[in-house]
Amino acid sequence: MRLLDHRADHVLFRPWPVFDGDIHDAQTGLHKWALDGSQPRIEAAVRGRQTFAFTCVRNPYTRILSSFFDKICGIQRNGKRYRGNMVPLLIQKYGVEVGGDDGKQDFDQIASFRRFLLFVRDTIRWKKPMEPDIHWSAMAGHVSTFIVNGGRYNHIFFTEDFNPGMQTVLDRITVKHPVDLAKIPRFNESEGHGPKRAHPVEAYFDDLSMHLMWEIYKRDFQLFRYDFDNPANKLPKGPVDLDEVHAKLGD
Repeated sequence: MRLLDHRADHVLFRPWPVFDGDIHDAQTGLHKWALDGSQPRIEAAVRGRQTFAFTCVRNPYTRILSSFFDKICGIQRNGKRYRGNMVPLLIQKYGVEVGGDDGKQDFDQIASFRRFLLFVRDTIRWKKPMEPDIHWSAMAGHVSTFIVNGGRYNHIFFTEDFNPGMQTVLDRITVKHPVDLAKIPRFNESEGHGPKRAHPVEAYFDDLSMHLMWEIYKRDFQLFRYDFDNPANKLPKGPVDLDEVHAKLGD
């Protein structure tokens, strides 16, 4: 059993038969915060420290780029733009280009991303022109939600080194069915629905962009040990210090 912290969908689940669909649409075989009947059980498990709690984090540079290409430029699984009128707002007020109606036309990715980053800063610092979205608000905020509500993480690992991190979880819990991480299929629902990144990560971040990244994600870089000075380095510089995370995010 595992507890996955996510601001929109706190999920407590166990292995179940293969679900052919998106995890957000699943209604049976798991507990998640979006289900009213699940909330008391999740709250009891969190406050009572009854289950192994973990989450994984991601490099802020690659995470915000992914948000741009998947959520802003990409067409979502429902065939529409993400969050309705948000993309037209970005086009009108920030001059962002998204690759045309299908997200596949050529455009200046670097210029548009940097304009999007200004929008991200505005949403996080001033909550204008909208509240910050879960996909680009700081990971430290998501992690702290779990902690301030009585939870304590047993493990925080890195998306960039997923298999060893997830194996640590599997080694410390009891599962009903054996899990071979090497054989589990991986997918990205946004793959092929928007433009592909045309440049290396570091090309998108000039001095001003890096200044904005520090303003927005300072705690993410510090607590999760990612390399702020080198956007080309997607790997963390060291393991997460759980005691430090709980001390700094628990207030």
